[in-house]
Amino acid sequence: MQGNQFDRAARDGSHASLTAIILTFNEHLHIRRCIENVRRVASHVVVVDSGSTDDTVSIAQSLGATVLSNPWVNHAIQLNWALDHAPIETEWVMRLDADEYLDERLLKALPDALAGSPPEVKGFSVRRPTTFLGKRIAHGGMSPWLLRFWCRGAARCELRWMDEHMQLVEDGDVRRLPGNIVDHNLNNLSWWADKHNRYASREACDLLLLRDRTKGETHKSTNPGGQAGLKRVLKENVYSRLPLGLRAWLYFAYRLILRGGFLDGYRGVMFHTLQSLWYRLLVDAKVMEVEHYMRSQGMTLKDAIRERLEIDLDAIASPPQGKEQS
Repeated sequence: MQGNQFDRAARDGSHASLTAIILTFNEHLHIRRCIENVRRVASHVVVVDSGSTDDTVSIAQSLGATVLSNPWVNHAIQLNWALDHAPIETEWVMRLDADEYLDERLLKALPDALAGSPPEVKGFSVRRPTTFLGKRIAHGGMSPWLLRFWCRGAARCELRWMDEHMQLVEDGDVRRLPGNIVDHNLNNLSWWADKHNRYASREACDLLLLRDRTKGETHKSTNPGGQAGLKRVLKENVYSRLPLGLRAWLYFAYRLILRGGFLDGYRGVMFHTLQSLWYRLLVDAKVMEVEHYMRSQGMTLKDAIRERLEIDLDAIASPPQGKEQS
C-alpha cells in the first residue's frame, strides 16, 4: 500500500495511523530506500538529522518527510528528543534506522496488526537480521527481537551510550510481528570499521560505568525486558565478570559454534569474527586503556573517559536542543 493510500485508510479508520522516526547523518545511500519503503505503511515520516553535509535532508524533504535538526550526543538522547519535539499525532510510533527497511511479510502484516490490537497491547517487537557483504546473517544470534512499534507516549529509549533499547513506560503487553526489519548498510568496510570503533568507545564507556561502584543514578543499568532483557542480564552479570580479553574469545566461540555462526558460510564466518571477536577485543582494550590512564594520571573515571574515549558524561544530563528544518 502506497503512502497516500495509507493516509486515506488512516483517516477513514480502516487502519491504525503510524509515524516513523528516522535518525540521520549523511545517509545519502539509504534515505530514499528507507522512506519509500516505510511510506507503504506509515502515514507520517519524521527525520531527525544531526548536521548532514550531503543531500540527506533535501531527499527526505522531497519525499514528504518532516525534517528536524538536533545536535548529536548519542542514539538514546536523539530518539527521546524526537519523541518530545516531533509533531506526532498518530496512534502508533516506530523507530527505524536509515539503513533499515521492512520486508514484504512485515509490510503486509503491520497495518492490520496495529489496527486490530486490543487496548492492553502497547507495543510490538520484530526481528532484525543483519546483512553483511550482501549476505543475510541467519545464525549466531544475529536476529534479535526488538521493540520497534509502540503506542504514542507508551515508550522511551533507555539512557545508555551503547546497546540502547526502547522500553515501555506504561503497563501493557508487547506482542511479536511476523517478518523482519532488515539491517542492510550499503557503505564500504572502511566505514563499517570506523562505525564499530566508535561503538567500541561507547560500549567501553558503559562497561566502565558498570564496573564503577560509585556511578550515579543516570548511569545505572535498566532492563528492557524480553529477549533484550535476558541478554542484558547475562552481559552485566556473567560476561562483564569474565577476564578482559579472554571473554571476547569465549563469546566468539559461543557465537560461531554454539549458536551456529559457521552455518552462514565464509562471509558469515568473516562477519562473526569481526563483530564478535575483533570488536569485543577492541572494547576490552579501550576499557584497559581508560583504567590505566586513570591510574597513571591520578584522575577520576569521568575525566579519563572524556580524555581517552572522547565521551562527555555530562552531555547525557543536558543535551543540546535543535529545531525544524526550513
